[in-house]
Amino acid sequence: MSREIVCVGVEETVFDAAELLLSARVSAAPVTNDKGAIVGIISEADLIRRAEIGTAARKTWLGHLLDSEASAARAFVATQARRVADVMTRDVVTADEDTTLSELVDLMERHDIKRIPIVRGTVVVGVVSRADLLRALLSREPDRPVLQPTDRALRGNVVDALENRPWTSRWPINVYANDGVVHLWGFVEGKDVRDAYRVAAESVPGVRRVKNHLRTIPASVGMGV
Repeated sequence: MSREIVCVGVEETVFDAAELLLSARVSAAPVTNDKGAIVGIISEADLIRRAEIGTAARKTWLGHLLDSEASAARAFVATQARRVADVMTRDVVTADEDTTLSELVDLMERHDIKRIPIVRGTVVVGVVSRADLLRALLSREPDRPVLQPTDRALRGNVVDALENRPWTSRWPINVYANDGVVHLWGFVEGKDVRDAYRVAAESVPGVRRVKNHLRTIPASVGMGV
């Protein structure tokens, strides 16, 4: 997670928030009270529909006809209010320091959000964003093996990597290796399975390149056709 936290005070103005987001080059920031506890989050999306710049949403006559007093009032506050407390999102998705990366990704996808404040109790101690997950991915980039395996060993490793997969082809797949280049021959049921074979082979240490000669045929075609 990023420990250099950019927070917006709940008593600050939307102009203060916009300046902070721009200067920190972030798209959203936690909103905290005077005790450092998180009370909301404010994002670019909360600040782009503003009366000052003429971007407030315009409703059709039918929209006005169907609009309730409550929703009209909320729309007015969102575009006219100058206090962060009036425009921020109050239902904040947070996580604690023991949350796994997998759980964080699940939260991001479930709630369609790009960053999650990490809290200790109610105090923000960090933020995990999609960019942090990309950095984590880069840190796991595999290095090329110090010793290149023999072609025979490499072929065996690739065969092992292709076996017992949920998408394994009903037809035999032939694997050949030559100077780190792996050739795949055979028949598979569709392009997705063909791609899966290639990706699995590419993931084997020592494979420099994969030449995918697999041919796709419909699942309904039998062995003898």
